[in-house]
Amino acid sequence: MRVLGIDPGTIRMGYGVVDDTPKITADDYGVVALSRSLPLEKRLYQLHTHILNMIHTFSPDVIAIEQPFIGKGDRQFVGSALALGQAQAVVFIGAASQDVPLYRYSPAEVKMSIADYGRASKAQIQQIVASDFGLEKIPSSDAADALAIGLCHIRNQILHDLTRMEISPGEERK
Repeated sequence: MRVLGIDPGTIRMGYGVVDDTPKITADDYGVVALSRSLPLEKRLYQLHTHILNMIHTFSPDVIAIEQPFIGKGDRQFVGSALALGQAQAVVFIGAASQDVPLYRYSPAEVKMSIADYGRASKAQIQQIVASDFGLEKIPSSDAADALAIGLCHIRNQILHDLTRMEISPGEERK
């Protein structure tokens, strides 16, 4: 399975291509960085173009994307969540237009899958991703997040496949 992991953003969008054949590898990763001076609609259009190019270049089986985090109480990030939602919508449209299945994961789900701790720091995720993939250099936080999202999806699929396996009575002893 080849997964295109996306960490959405309207200024910096991280991407990571994770493949699980024959072992889990990071085939490519990086950040699409856009100028803050560009009007939002132009940034969204450029992100859409980049997503379509990535789909055509990497031919992913699925796209996995991180859900926006809004926060609670006085730690709400409504403005940030709206911008992330707009970037996320661009990915949704790109995936739908190319008929690529899309999966969504919360930041806590990704962190639990990668670090076994739902409140891991960005630096911890960067270190773990670099170690898990055997990368010589620690990727930027946006690229590391995208790789973590892709890895999270593969791990979730493995668990899903294992839980769906049917064991006939008596087979558990073999």
